[in-house]
Amino acid sequence: MTLALVRTRALDGLTAPEVTVEVHLANGLPSFTLVGLPDTEVREARDRVRAALVTSRFEFPQRRITVNLAPADLPKEGGRFDLPIALGILAASGQIAARSLEGHEFCGELSLDGSLRGIRGPLAAALASGKAQRALALPRVNADEAALARGVTVLPANSLLALCAHLAGRDPILPHVAPVRAIAANASDLADVRGQLQARRVLEVAAAGGHSLLFFGPPGTGKSMLAQRLPGLLPPLDENEALESAAVLSLGGLFDAAHWGLRPFRAPHHSASAAALIGGGSMPKPGEVSLAHHGVLFLDELPEFDRRVLESLREPLETGTVSVARAQRRAEFPARFQLVAAMNPCSCGYAGHPARACTCSPAQIARYRARLSGPLLDRIDLMAEVPVVPFTDLATTAAGESSAEVRARVVCAHARQMSRQGVPNARLEAGRVEPLCAPDAAGAALLAAAMQRLNLSARAYHRVLRVARTLADLSGAERPGTAHVAEAIQYRRGF
Repeated sequence: MTLALVRTRALDGLTAPEVTVEVHLANGLPSFTLVGLPDTEVREARDRVRAALVTSRFEFPQRRITVNLAPADLPKEGGRFDLPIALGILAASGQIAARSLEGHEFCGELSLDGSLRGIRGPLAAALASGKAQRALALPRVNADEAALARGVTVLPANSLLALCAHLAGRDPILPHVAPVRAIAANASDLADVRGQLQARRVLEVAAAGGHSLLFFGPPGTGKSMLAQRLPGLLPPLDENEALESAAVLSLGGLFDAAHWGLRPFRAPHHSASAAALIGGGSMPKPGEVSLAHHGVLFLDELPEFDRRVLESLREPLETGTVSVARAQRRAEFPARFQLVAAMNPCSCGYAGHPARACTCSPAQIARYRARLSGPLLDRIDLMAEVPVVPFTDLATTAAGESSAEVRARVVCAHARQMSRQGVPNARLEAGRVEPLCAPDAAGAALLAAAMQRLNLSARAYHRVLRVARTLADLSGAERPGTAHVAEAIQYRRGF
C-alpha cells in the first residue's frame, strides 16, 4: 500500500480539531515533502521521524514521500504530529497493517531514539477523541492528564516501537486509568491573619458571591496575605469546572495532576504586558486571565500596571471570555476569574497612616489614584481599606476563624444562589438583578438616597444589589434588608 491515513489532533484555542495525516509513497528520487500549513517545529519533524524510524530498526523508505496535514487551512504547530507521521510512513510502506490504525488517534513528539516526549494540551485532545469515540495513543507522561477526560480510552506508550508492537497485537498496551486523588487542601489559612475584621468580612462576602475585590492600605498591613487566602474560602469545583480549568492550564503546560480540583491562583507581576495578561502570540495562547479560569487573579500594586493592560480587563470581567485575534488566527479562551487587587493609598504608601507622615502632595496622590480609570473601578464590586494593626493587637489578639469555618458559611450561601438562580450573584444578568435582588421598602429607600448622594452609575446600582443579595444569603434572609443594603453601599464608597 502506498497511501495511509492517520488521525490526530491539533490545538486551536481551547479546542482540538481533528487532523488527518495523509502519507503517500511514490517512485522517484528520495525526498520528504511536508505540506498542510506546518510551522517550523512541524517541518522539523522530517528529521526527527527519519532518525526515530532508523534507530527503532524500521526501514525508512527510499522513495518520494509526501505528507499532507489536512485540513490545509488550519495552522499546525508543535511536535505532536511526529508520531502520526511516523505511523503513516510505516503503514504506507507495509511495515505495519493500515487497518490497525482504524479507531485510533495518535499524538506525540518523537526523540531521535524513538522514545516519546510529552505534548502540550493532552486533555483537550482526549476530550475531543472521546467525543469522536476513538482511542487516543499518546506519550505515557501525558497519560494521567488525558485520562481525566471521561469516556475516552487512553493508550500510554513509552516509544514508537512499543506502540507498533501493540498495533501488531504482540504486546498489548493496557488502557490507562487516572489514579484517584483526594483534593488537596489549600496551605494558606485565614486563621494566620490577625485583626483586620472588616477585611476578613469583605473577603467572605467576595467568596460567597464571586465578587471582584479591591484592597487598599499602607504597605505591610496584610493585603497580599488576605488575597492569597481567598481560594481556600471558595466553594469546591464541580467536575466540569475542574476539567475546564485543567484544560486551560494544560494549554499553557502548567497543569499538575496533583492539583486536580484546586482553584487556580494567578498573581502576575505588574510589569506584565497586555499579551501576557490577556493572551496572544502568533499562535494564540491563553494569558493570565484564562489561566485563572474558575479561580483567582490577584493584581498586586494595581496602579503600577500599565493603563492599557488594565483597560484590557474590562471585557473579560463582564463576559467571562476573551478573544485573541491575530492576522492568521483567532482564538477564544474562557476567562471566568475572580479579580482581587491591592494598592497603596499613594505613591509613598503612607497617606492616612497613623504614625508615619506621607511625603506626597495632594496633586501627587490624585495623579496616583487617577491611574485607575473610572470604568475599571466601576466594575469592582467591593472596596475595603486594610489599615495598620497596632503591635499590641498583633501580639495579643487570638487567632480568628479558620478558612474551614468561613468556607462552611460560604458554601451554604453559594448553595442558596445555585438553587435560586443557577449562577453566583456576581454573574447575574442585568435583566434578572432587580427581580431576584430587590430589597425591602426601607432598603430600597436607602439605596435611592445613596444613588443620588454618591452619584452612582447604573452599573454600580446593579452591583450594589448583587452584593446586598449576597449579604442576605450569608445571613439566611429571604430578601435584602436595610442592613444588607447599607453594608453593600459602604463597600462601594472606596477611597
